[in-house]
Amino acid sequence: MAIFFKTFALSIFLLLAIATPAASRSENATENVVDDPAAVAAMVHMTIRNRTESRKLESLSCGTGNPIDDCWRCDPNWIRNRRRLADCAIGFGRKAVGGRDGRYYVVTDPSDEDVMNPRPGTLRHAAIQDQPLWIVFKRDMVIMLKHELLINSFKTIDGRGTDVHIANGACLTIRGVTNVIVHGLSIHDCKPTGNAMVRTSPTSYGYRTMADGDAISIYASSHVWIDHNSLAKCADGLVDVTMGSTAITISNNHFSHHNEVMLLGHSDSYMGDKGMQVTVAYNHFGEGLIQRMPRCRHGYFHVVNNDYTSWEMYAIGGSANPTINSQGNRFLASNNPFAKEVTKRIVNDETWKSWNWKSEGDRLLNGAYFTASGKREARSYARASSLAAKPSSLVATLTRDAGALHCRKGVRC
Repeated sequence: MAIFFKTFALSIFLLLAIATPAASRSENATENVVDDPAAVAAMVHMTIRNRTESRKLESLSCGTGNPIDDCWRCDPNWIRNRRRLADCAIGFGRKAVGGRDGRYYVVTDPSDEDVMNPRPGTLRHAAIQDQPLWIVFKRDMVIMLKHELLINSFKTIDGRGTDVHIANGACLTIRGVTNVIVHGLSIHDCKPTGNAMVRTSPTSYGYRTMADGDAISIYASSHVWIDHNSLAKCADGLVDVTMGSTAITISNNHFSHHNEVMLLGHSDSYMGDKGMQVTVAYNHFGEGLIQRMPRCRHGYFHVVNNDYTSWEMYAIGGSANPTINSQGNRFLASNNPFAKEVTKRIVNDETWKSWNWKSEGDRLLNGAYFTASGKREARSYARASSLAAKPSSLVATLTRDAGALHCRKGVRC
């Protein structure tokens, strides 16, 4: 019997040793060695329970450090739990719920032939509905919009699990609405369109003048979250936020091959943008970009943990006394000796010296430099602070999967 218990204890101890990480075994070896087989068995059961709980927690955190991705991407059943995404926003746009409280709408038809009477099953028909909707796509598709797509309030456009391109025509307009999420799209080669009647809801329509050809235009809107999209090569901006829009987060996007990337603020003379608050976080500003990453006016802007591959003119610019809080970004300047400065003030006098522009924890590489101005005290940036910045040394990990993701059913995204 003694031999039996010793053999049992040894077997259980070996099982425990396998289940325990090497570091823990070396640090706690004295604590884990016991002579009582029942105690060893109890420890094994406790370890198994702890491991089970840890596996449950993995669905809540991937451990990448990117709080948005860690919130949902480890769940292999993400396709059944799509609406969980709405609880993962950060920054000034963190309260954007999109279509979380509505039903699913499946886009089956990539056409856009009739902008006044859109066909059921098209993206336009889904986007203009009055009720909350979580819009998904039945298959991969390229959608060439005839005129700008006017997205109504409480909508999520969710491209996960498919390869959806909005390209070679008009693109997205978020105008005078609230609670919109745009996630997982490739938007590129957008063109100016307009001078046409376009339906804005099931019961209303209006005449649209020529649109500029932005990938995403946010106009007089609030609680908007633009996440994990790939944007490139449009006629005007890739993301423009104007005319009093606020509570906006632009995160995890990949920008490339474009001139004027992102405009935050309508004009120097438009005072309605003084209360604008925008978070720009975890984005990758990639190849072929020239300027406006972003270009800010009047409001409060938190630029945090982004990766800037290079720029041909400048990265962050502004006019009309915006407050810019730059934290934990990685700025890699090009080899052009005349394009090393991160910042640019568009102003003809020295009033810019009183504007509150701060660089804190940014990593400046290949001769890049940031010209700070104004006050340094934290309280001066309270309205331009929306989340805790991670160290700039982690930016490569935080932004590694920026852009539209390649999610597939039944596996972690």
